[in-house]
Amino acid sequence: MRIGYAPGVYDLFHIGHLNILKHAKSQCDFLIAGVVSDEMSLLTKGKSPVVPLCERLEIVSSINYVDRAVAEVVPEKLDTWRSVHFDIIFKGDDWRGTTKGAKLEADFAAVGVEVMYFPYTMHTSSSLLRRFIAGSVSHSDHELSTGS
Repeated sequence: MRIGYAPGVYDLFHIGHLNILKHAKSQCDFLIAGVVSDEMSLLTKGKSPVVPLCERLEIVSSINYVDRAVAEVVPEKLDTWRSVHFDIIFKGDDWRGTTKGAKLEADFAAVGVEVMYFPYTMHTSSSLLRRFIAGSVSHSDHELSTGS
């Protein structure tokens, strides 16, 4: 059985999140979604999620593609692998070619875990949704970026 791991904050759940989970499930037999804790999000992204961890876990665990959802509470993905155990990790391709992507690839190559990238959904992101809610992105700007 091939076990996959798809980490993410999954804040303000949107189509990009769904696409990653859908594509991830198509590449493994059992999909674990790692929902990044509020503290880890603040540490790694410099901001806390809008939606609390317990609610994000409930949302993600309700997605048909997800076999199990776990809280990701440590900053290193390799530490998560030691406790969760998976064969393949899925990330958005915005990580490809970056310093953190290279570290992820090196760390997981050392333990035989494959890193697979999926296309990042550029027109929708939690950051864009945050700005839209805050009023700093107008509806017409959002329509321009989505082609709606």
